[in-house]
Amino acid sequence: MNSKTKKESYSLLKSLIALALIALCLWAAQWQYDRGVARHARNAMIESNSSRPVANLSSLLSAVDSHEWKPATTTGTFDTSSQILLRNHYSEDGVYGFELLTRFTTTDGKSFWVDCGWVKAGEDATTRPELPDIPAGEVTITGRLRLDSSLPQGSFFAIPASKSDGLVSKANAQSGSSTENFYLDLLSGSQPSLTPAVPAPLPALSDGPHMAYALQWVFFGGLVVYGRFLIRRDVLSRKEL
Repeated sequence: MNSKTKKESYSLLKSLIALALIALCLWAAQWQYDRGVARHARNAMIESNSSRPVANLSSLLSAVDSHEWKPATTTGTFDTSSQILLRNHYSEDGVYGFELLTRFTTTDGKSFWVDCGWVKAGEDATTRPELPDIPAGEVTITGRLRLDSSLPQGSFFAIPASKSDGLVSKANAQSGSSTENFYLDLLSGSQPSLTPAVPAPLPALSDGPHMAYALQWVFFGGLVVYGRFLIRRDVLSRKEL
């Protein structure tokens, strides 16, 4: 292979690499754009649904996906022997604590988890946190409808029926097979003690940096084009010399 053929091969290789980089930049830009559009749509849905009037829970269950975040009311009983503490949750002041979930069964037999709000952790890992007083008997509650898939994930503790029972496993604590595919963020109830001191907050409704990142990737792609142009121009200038 003579010198001219080698140079042409190198030039073709550089062009192919540049095209690959441009394609990668455009793919990344499209990916960030799609994420931005999806996040904006989600935020608009949360803002719209969370501001709707309170509806009866049973009227929303035919299409839970489209009714997520809507305030709903229902009547039933809490089972304080079936509670879960979700770890790694912090208050707005940065205080470590837990999110308290309690099983709730409606008068028509539907069983699901209710997020009863944030509770402060004990003094150390072995100290049981002080839990809110959840009334026994039939109560009416109001909360935001949430999809089960959005239930906070990760490791968690189950609160034993007695202090001597210790912690039980995640699977036994959740018993997910017997609950509905939704849960509620508790907002208030028929008794004052049902209003959480620190209720589960709405997520921050920010569209995030995705659109800016999309433009950034387009800019990077433009830099690749410009860089390839400069290299090509430099090669041609050397030939003329």
